[in-house]
Amino acid sequence: MNGNITFTMVKPAAVADGHTGAILAKIQEGGFTIKALKMLQITTEQAQGFYAVHKERPFFNSLVASMTSGPIVAVVLEKENAILAYRNYIGATNPADAAEGTIRRLYGKSIESNAVHGSDSDENAQIEADFFFSKLERC
Repeated sequence: MNGNITFTMVKPAAVADGHTGAILAKIQEGGFTIKALKMLQITTEQAQGFYAVHKERPFFNSLVASMTSGPIVAVVLEKENAILAYRNYIGATNPADAAEGTIRRLYGKSIESNAVHGSDSDENAQIEADFFFSKLERC
């Protein structure tokens, strides 16, 4: 991967609320190209592995519980300066603090149920995309 690729996922609460299609449409409206896409139910062990960087944080167990409460939609996106562009496009972690029109402001409920995940670095985008997708699954 390079600076033109990022990873996102539509989180379980947003999937359960029926926002997957609207979120994917909004992502494409923002000029992002979908390079890989799948819906799946992650296990507790997978969620713990994916969020291992937060293992010592007080919210870790509730994050894992939230992420395993229903299906997620994992997505690899492409756009110039994808990491920064996407993080700006989705808005602040807390939907209440997110700018009007951002994905988290539109579809998020709380800091934990903030609709979507977004990679925070090129390195993490690579790790996160590799966690969910094989090379054969990426276009």
